Amino acid sequence: MPLQPSRSDLHVNRPLTNISIAYMQDASDFVADRVFPAIPVKKQSDRYIVYTKDAWFRSDAAKRAPATESVGTGFSVDNTPSYFCDKWALHMDIDDDSRENADDPIDLEYDSTELITRQLLIRREKLFMQQYMTTGVWQGFTYSGSVVDFAPNTHGNGYWDAANSNPIQDVALIRSQVKSKTGFKPNKMVVTDNVHNALVNNAVVLDRIKYTQRGIVTEDLLAALFGVEQYLIAGAVYNSAQEGATASMGYMAANTFLLAYSPATPGIRRPSAGYIFQWTGKFGAEAMGTRVKKFRMEHLESDRVEVEMGFQMAQTCRDLGVLGVSVCQH
Repeated sequence: MPLQPSRSDLHVNRPLTNISIAYMQDASDFVADRVFPAIPVKKQSDRYIVYTKDAWFRSDAAKRAPATESVGTGFSVDNTPSYFCDKWALHMDIDDDSRENADDPIDLEYDSTELITRQLLIRREKLFMQQYMTTGVWQGFTYSGSVVDFAPNTHGNGYWDAANSNPIQDVALIRSQVKSKTGFKPNKMVVTDNVHNALVNNAVVLDRIKYTQRGIVTEDLLAALFGVEQYLIAGAVYNSAQEGATASMGYMAANTFLLAYSPATPGIRRPSAGYIFQWTGKFGAEAMGTRVKKFRMEHLESDRVEVEMGFQMAQTCRDLGVLGVSVCQH
């Protein structure tokens, strides 16, 4: 009697062409390009002008007696601030053998470009956190005569995940104080994931929105509650382990928030807590200062896909920003 064919004789497992799995976090988790205006620059480094604040909030106007000169006034500028756009780059080599043997739905050129770009975006987001959402860099809040980062349990109404807290009142206090120093109220609010979770469960917040659209706390509602134009959640996740080591996953930032003023677009005589200089003048660079290249590495029998970014993040008006620290107790 002939042997009956086994299942392995009838079917050989191969990759499905209509599904694949990759851990790529959503682009909305990245906030680096949404908080401060981007300035395209032709040169890798240069200077920019800062108008000193004092003259624009002083009034030297005085009564004028007959046959006398009017009182004179003036302003000064600082032309020493400068930027330098560092270049960040990464590549992946696609060897000829791997390309020829890759099964659907693997697209090595597309996948390598996605991987490199994501890793560069993670690097840029990490730099944003180190530059803007770190302690001791902002000067917009003063307590007992000293410039400090805002701690709700010390300077406000308690931890934002506590029953007695009032985040809306805390933010109003910060915005009012910044305006008293600069003439501008912060219009951007960036919160880490755990702070956002505390806010959507805060009793004061829930009470304010209970009669709106089914009582659902949305980012637009939170922006309106706090009086800002944008409410952003910094939810990017980062693996801090080296390649080959066990992954060490975690949020890039936690238990903090940033309140800052920035205009919708950069311009002359427009103050902003920060600007991002993007080197678009480099040959082949796109609008965001990004350059994607593919070229042959014949000695490796491979094609190289390379992505490069040129930018610098700058704090241009430190008194237009306030960092919130130790926001939640849990």
